[in-house]
Amino acid sequence: MTEPVIDLKDVSLTLGEGASRVHVLKGVDLTVARGEAAGIVGPSGSGKSTLLMVLAGLERVDAGSVTIAGELLNAKTEDQIASFRGRHVGIVFQSFHLIPNMTALENVAVPLELAGRGDAFEVAAAELAAVGLSERLNHYPGQLSGGEQQRVAIARALAPNPSILIADEPTGNLDQATGRQIADMLFAKARERGMTLVLVTHDPSLAARCQRQIAMRSGRIEAAAPQPVAVPA
Repeated sequence: MTEPVIDLKDVSLTLGEGASRVHVLKGVDLTVARGEAAGIVGPSGSGKSTLLMVLAGLERVDAGSVTIAGELLNAKTEDQIASFRGRHVGIVFQSFHLIPNMTALENVAVPLELAGRGDAFEVAAAELAAVGLSERLNHYPGQLSGGEQQRVAIARALAPNPSILIADEPTGNLDQATGRQIADMLFAKARERGMTLVLVTHDPSLAARCQRQIAMRSGRIEAAAPQPVAVPA
């Protein structure tokens, strides 16, 4: 059996201090295969986004093991995790998180430059072209529509050619038509590159396109059963 690209064992995480301390994740076990598309669903406050942050190494767990792409994150320093994330994990957020005083090209080139890539701008231009933005390279985020900004964010996530693509409510700030275009792009790029896609969504139609839906409630995984994949009309 192929080693899973994501392997969480008995993961627990508490956030906050004193009276505001909250047990966000409670004994979570999760495996995701290489190339699989998994949708994480559940009510607000169930721990979905926190689970994504754990997968990306952006939150450290209190207990349990987090193994991503064959590497145990628990044993790594913050600098080592940042380097690992830059090589293996691409992240797309609901609110785009683009740098407002940088052009689309510069936004996509940033993680490549941080990784020491000498061809950062060439790769960034190619990735923007791949998401249909070859005419918007020198536009700033404020000059782009919401859908275009999310395309820039996707290009930035894909530029280092990660093995895992994480998306947190990637269509949440978009209208229905634009959201569908962005979803189509995420699934298509993941298939083209053989990446594992893990996304959090409140949209049942988006979750239904995943090979598996992982239901969370109160910090625990309730179900992670295979789902019939809906074929876009």
